[in-house]
Amino acid sequence: MTATDFLDRRAGSQDKGPATWGWRGAVRRLSGGMISPRMGPAEVAYEQDRSLIQKDFDGPRTIAFINPKGGAAKTTGVLAAGYTFGTVRGGGVVAWDNNETRGTLGIRGTRSTHRNTTRELLEDLERFSDVYQSRIGDLGAFVRSQGDAHFDVLASDERPDVTGMIKAQDFDAVHRLLERFYRVILVDTGNNMRAENWLAAAEAADLLVVTSTVREDTGYSGLWMLDALQDAGYQNLKYKTVTVLSDPSAQVDTRLADDLVDVYQQRTRGVYRVPYDPALVAGSVVPYSQLSGNTRMQWLKACAGMAAAL
Repeated sequence: MTATDFLDRRAGSQDKGPATWGWRGAVRRLSGGMISPRMGPAEVAYEQDRSLIQKDFDGPRTIAFINPKGGAAKTTGVLAAGYTFGTVRGGGVVAWDNNETRGTLGIRGTRSTHRNTTRELLEDLERFSDVYQSRIGDLGAFVRSQGDAHFDVLASDERPDVTGMIKAQDFDAVHRLLERFYRVILVDTGNNMRAENWLAAAEAADLLVVTSTVREDTGYSGLWMLDALQDAGYQNLKYKTVTVLSDPSAQVDTRLADDLVDVYQQRTRGVYRVPYDPALVAGSVVPYSQLSGNTRMQWLKACAGMAAAL
């Protein structure tokens, strides 16, 4: 179903998560191991999702989060995925704001004592040219640790006096460097899919994640983008793409949500619904510890789907 087809068509008990499962271990301890209750289906699924996220790759993997419309939950999606991959894998994850000018990943992520960004890293790339002498610790001057979330953020340009844009060759240089030090690279793209660095990210990605909210305009924008990529000759697009559909409020149009799930299931290899979470509304630094249990559980499922596709 194309984006136009979608518009034509439009015209015409939550899992509480592992926190509630501690009684099982308590029974084992109190019985001295004599009683060992079996895991239920939800627990089995939870452990399977974690195992998928923790699986070994035969090299670094790059996941690009894409939708040419602003407000499509790309940045919050990258941060939520960074938190999930980082905590479950135990590190080795970086979230990179690959906006051609200025993005908001650095604002939404935990701040650092330095203000360096991709721009400053590009200006100092020579210090990493010796692969035998440069170390991941040297990147600490440019990336921003997210603490207990166990991933780093590389922000986009934040200097108001700079007018230049990030080019394809800039993307390639930074991407090659990040591949040396990280196992999972999450790319927050800008809104201009004709920008050189946007196209370079789409080309380099092992997996594309279409982000959308349950809104007709963001849903249409993602479908239009898939149409454009398909027309541009991208191969195996359905099998290289998953969709994360976010609720923009506590109450959503269920019919629209069903329509979006249906159409994106036709266009991508999987659709993952993530709930509305008040902790993400303010637009400031994401309080990872305040994300609801349901939010964490649904992002676990989404990231497991991403890992399975890699």
